[in-house]
Amino acid sequence: MALITSISGIRGTIGGKEKENLTPLDIVRFTAAFAVLLREQHPDKNELTIVLGRDARVSGKVVSALAATTLQSMGIHVIDVGLSTTPSVEMAVKQLHANGGVIITASHNPKHWNALKLLNQDGEFISREDGNRLLVIANDENFCFSDIDHLGNYSCREDSIENHINEILQLPAVRVDDIRGADFSVIVDGVNSTGSLALPSLLHALGVTKVTLLNGELTGQFAHNPEPLPEHLSEISKIMQSGKYHVGFVCDPDVDRLAILTEKGEMFGEEYTLVAIADYILQQKKGCAVSNLSSTRALKDLCAREGVDCYQAAVGEVNVVNLMKTKHAIIGGEGNGGVIYPELHYGRDALVGVALFLSYMATSRKSCLSIRQQYPDYYISKNKIDLPATLSVQKILDCLAKDYSREQIDVTDGIKIDFKDSWIHLRPSNTEPIIRVYAEAKDKTTAEALYDEIYHHIKNILFPS
Repeated sequence: MALITSISGIRGTIGGKEKENLTPLDIVRFTAAFAVLLREQHPDKNELTIVLGRDARVSGKVVSALAATTLQSMGIHVIDVGLSTTPSVEMAVKQLHANGGVIITASHNPKHWNALKLLNQDGEFISREDGNRLLVIANDENFCFSDIDHLGNYSCREDSIENHINEILQLPAVRVDDIRGADFSVIVDGVNSTGSLALPSLLHALGVTKVTLLNGELTGQFAHNPEPLPEHLSEISKIMQSGKYHVGFVCDPDVDRLAILTEKGEMFGEEYTLVAIADYILQQKKGCAVSNLSSTRALKDLCAREGVDCYQAAVGEVNVVNLMKTKHAIIGGEGNGGVIYPELHYGRDALVGVALFLSYMATSRKSCLSIRQQYPDYYISKNKIDLPATLSVQKILDCLAKDYSREQIDVTDGIKIDFKDSWIHLRPSNTEPIIRVYAEAKDKTTAEALYDEIYHHIKNILFPS
């Protein structure tokens, strides 16, 4: 059981002891702290409003009710959009001119997890600085709740997904007529959460009439591990091998990550979701792209081919968004299937990813598989190294930077070592005594050999002979 505070929110397992799990007391404490933070940021406003939404996981209603009541008790008005998606809530914050947002979702985590994802007035995740301030407020627990005459109001709306889809349909890059004319047959795995509402609705709005939905019951009892990785998607893959579908789409429970399956039921590759959509966007307009340091080199190859710059940020959506704004990027995201299209909003969004990918298929008249075959094949080996809690991770990173100084080194987020045909990225965890190690090369054997090389190098640093 665990309670984890990070740049992506307050995550924890439901039940257990306070401050060790996501208990009712922790939910109240962190939600109240968020209300205090918003008050500090808007000292000139007497009335503040927050948009509240949730995915379909089992604990969602309980956590949402606690959050709503706490916000009202802090004098904050609550607009509850109910069952929704992370990108839909992000957009609702701006559409409704709210001062912030709270999304009740643990994203791809199993059903016994839940979380508070916190948004600023732009509908974007709060910054690391604001997150650190939130933790200070929560730890102090010096809350002043509102008296009876100053409690916040509570109202409900059920149109956040509909409004989100309507804005997607207005994007020039989304070619509704072409998609309708292509007469696609599409299969979707909604993993028993709000993707089961959002993806079919989007597809019908795009003119796709042949839609098959798997795991569409909104129970939160996930039919498989909800992280959209190949090893969890055997059901949809097997069905697609019948040859009846042009493409398959799978999202995570809060619909900010998109996995694609080809007409043969093969994984398109979560790293390549962003690559393909960036390819389509760069065909419409020239501009730079941004991913994170642990994302595939295939995006950099694509940008080089198109004659545009490709930048890499520290891991984390907030970091990618900040760099996208600085560089005025026209497309960006992360290699886990998270597409960020700033013409719509600055947030990972599986719905806009589906609309743009189908637009690419329809306008190019290429199959899903043929689009994937346009890009170089890379393999990423994802590992972690356990370390003694007392060990200085920075010492290891400094030694690696010195020992590999002849290669291209990036220390923005841990250390990334770029070789001619491969790279390796080592990042210390913020919550565990481990180093996360991602290695990419043109084949699995080379990527795993690179990881083994670094692993033994670290052992020699720790235990010199």
